[in-house]
Amino acid sequence: MNTEKFWQWFVDNSEALTMQDDLDPKEKEQLLEELQHQLEDYCQGLTYEIGEPTPTGRTFTVSAEGDTDLFRYVVELIDNAPDVDWWTMVAFRQPQGKDLRVVFDKFRFETKKMYFMQLENEVEPDILGVRVALPDPVDDDEDQLVGVYVTLEALIGEFDCATLVGYIETGAIPEQPELEGYMPMDDFPKFVEWFKRKRDQ
Repeated sequence: MNTEKFWQWFVDNSEALTMQDDLDPKEKEQLLEELQHQLEDYCQGLTYEIGEPTPTGRTFTVSAEGDTDLFRYVVELIDNAPDVDWWTMVAFRQPQGKDLRVVFDKFRFETKKMYFMQLENEVEPDILGVRVALPDPVDDDEDQLVGVYVTLEALIGEFDCATLVGYIETGAIPEQPELEGYMPMDDFPKFVEWFKRKRDQ
């Protein structure tokens, strides 16, 4: 399936998608399932998010779920998006700001209660290793690690998280985290911008 076919379906159904909250729940579910089906016909592995309605409309975000092999398909689709009234098309999940609360599985992550430290990587200096200090870490819990990744992605966006962060580990918050080299997690976006500038010099 090419981009034109996907966007033609989107345009044909844009009014229903815009007003989806007014649909019968079953109709809404079928519409959104068909949207996912159309997206998968274009490229398997892509997903989407639809933002809440605002005075200027809704946002349609296409994601590769962090799979860098699929990034070019996301870019291609959004680059070929038509102008659709009341819709803004976005490539990749975007940063959500600071002071975030992220729930993943049984874990709840509050960025204002977390810290991070860069882990040096002499072999791949352009890739970030990050140690994340948590209030109540659970050793060797895969869901906790995924939740931390989701939290980092919410802070810096899908593209930067997938292309820059190569390694994550977790641990407990020391009594004096700043003295041991940790920084507040809400400073992670600022740190990433510094890291990119340093890498590109």
